[in-house]
Amino acid sequence: MGRDVILATPSGPVNAWRADPPHGAAALGAIVVIQEIFGVNAHIRSIADGYAAAGYVALAPALFDPVARHVELAYDADGFARGRELVDALGTERAVGILRACRVALQTEGHRGIGVIGFCWGGTLAFLANTRLALPAVSYYGARTVPFLDEPLQAPMLFQFGAGDSAIPPEDIERHRSAQPDAELLVHPGGHGFNRDVDPDHYHAASAAAARRATLAFLDAALRQDATP
Repeated sequence: MGRDVILATPSGPVNAWRADPPHGAAALGAIVVIQEIFGVNAHIRSIADGYAAAGYVALAPALFDPVARHVELAYDADGFARGRELVDALGTERAVGILRACRVALQTEGHRGIGVIGFCWGGTLAFLANTRLALPAVSYYGARTVPFLDEPLQAPMLFQFGAGDSAIPPEDIERHRSAQPDAELLVHPGGHGFNRDVDPDHYHAASAAAARRATLAFLDAALRQDATP
């Protein structure tokens, strides 16, 4: 369903995985799928493909391209360490700049209803795409968001957390709830990475299914509203 494309960004050309709705179907909107620290791997591509099957144009930029190309890391200690190095090397501003370029590319195609869905590090970037780019956003277990919680929302926002997430303790979830009372916030039974179906140590099927249903309902409301002339 998907294919590789190249995006022009302020940080140079960036690869992206692009998935479109089934042939002949009108798109319900467009979404940017924001990777974890492991790169645009099979898991992220499958997420993009899944939302395309649900009717959305999905674009997953390889955010690490300005510092390291073709990154697909393993879900092990070395992968975690390398991913964190790449996050630090890229920096938040360049990451947001790439997301802005995604928005421009999709707007140029004529899409008006554009949102973002991000996972882990990408969950924090999804929040920043809301506060800085005014895009409706779904953040899955964004563990780096707390330092940015004073930034005001510019669009509808959905936070999704796992009750058993040691990286995001209950007090941090409450900080999100208190700082962003206008956001929708859901807590599922799983832990960190509960949506990561390629990682049996973290995947929690019931939480993933419930979060996807909530995400689709959010997108239906937020992007339809955003696309209204």
